[in-house]
Amino acid sequence: MKIDLHRIDDAFHMQAINEDGLTAEIDGSPTIGGGNKALRPMQMLLASVGGCSSIDVIHLLRKQRQEIKDIKISVEGTRVENKIPAVFKKIHLHYQLFGDLDDQKVERACRLSMEKLCSVSIMLKPSVEITWSYEVVRNEA
Repeated sequence: MKIDLHRIDDAFHMQAINEDGLTAEIDGSPTIGGGNKALRPMQMLLASVGGCSSIDVIHLLRKQRQEIKDIKISVEGTRVENKIPAVFKKIHLHYQLFGDLDDQKVERACRLSMEKLCSVSIMLKPSVEITWSYEVVRNEA
């Protein structure tokens, strides 16, 4: 796995490119002279945790023949204060799953993702307190 980065402007705006040519942009905070044109690296880390886990959850629910209509994940991180580096000390994911889903299967999929499958969250666990919650929003006739 490899990512190349190149600078887009004369400040902190960067483009990341993977081996398949897919891109993502990164920028610095305006407080340090960034242009606020893209997610900051620590925000991308939160997006990575949510993205990694959502892939697990969708895959597991499909295997259990659960028809998931949509999924939304809110990821909130709390960083240490008055320290550099300002690493995350806590991350909380809240899954919102849409469809006529079995609560036990949803809970199991989320738990398996967070405890055994999501490489990003498992990599962070030794130094970050990671918690999660979920809710099922059922179709209403």
